[in-house]
Amino acid sequence: MDTRTVGPLLELNKAVPSFDESGLPPVPFSMRIMPGECVVVEARDASRATMFADMCAGLVPLDDGAVKFMGLDWATLKDREINALRGRIGRITRRPSWPEFLSTHLGIALQQLHHTNRPLDEVVAEASRLSEWFGLPGLPVLRPSMLSDSDLLRAACVRAFLGRPRLLLLEDPLEASPVDLENPFLGAMTDARDKGAGVIWLVRNNAIWQAYRQGVTSMWRLADDGLVAVRTG
Repeated sequence: MDTRTVGPLLELNKAVPSFDESGLPPVPFSMRIMPGECVVVEARDASRATMFADMCAGLVPLDDGAVKFMGLDWATLKDREINALRGRIGRITRRPSWPEFLSTHLGIALQQLHHTNRPLDEVVAEASRLSEWFGLPGLPVLRPSMLSDSDLLRAACVRAFLGRPRLLLLEDPLEASPVDLENPFLGAMTDARDKGAGVIWLVRNNAIWQAYRQGVTSMWRLADDGLVAVRTG
């Protein structure tokens, strides 16, 4: 599908989320993310962080305003267009998101297989390379319940960065993670930004992102009155 390549990559324009559907405060949310930017959003409530990421991905009904991704308003799109756009979003979420009836490698590849036309062999080859990058011995083929928490977190990173995403919605994977995950995660995020991806990094602890401080474009706090800009200097 043809999409605009200039202007904001993601734009929340006075978007008022439905409280009944999301639990987010029903106030206007406004934010713009340009290609290559990294925005940190402090969200102490994990469920709110997940719903905010849902709103960015067009999954939360709005009472007013609009959310646009790559210049397109989620609310005006048909299913085929929505699927194509969601194939360009990489996501790490705290919500349980691994189907137990699938082996982990298929769970990793599912988003790309459902939302894009990439052949399975190509997706598996890229996922295997990313698995090694994030510290796995190879592409995990066991069921998710048979993996350790740390290996499942590494697999979630593989899934998020698979397929050259244009937008990354990352509910902080570094909190309580293995120490050796930090450099691969920050390296993958920087590489994605260099290729034009925009990043929303949702954190509960501000100490988490200090090692990447120079790379952060702006910081916000998810509060009861919506998004509040925070000075980083």
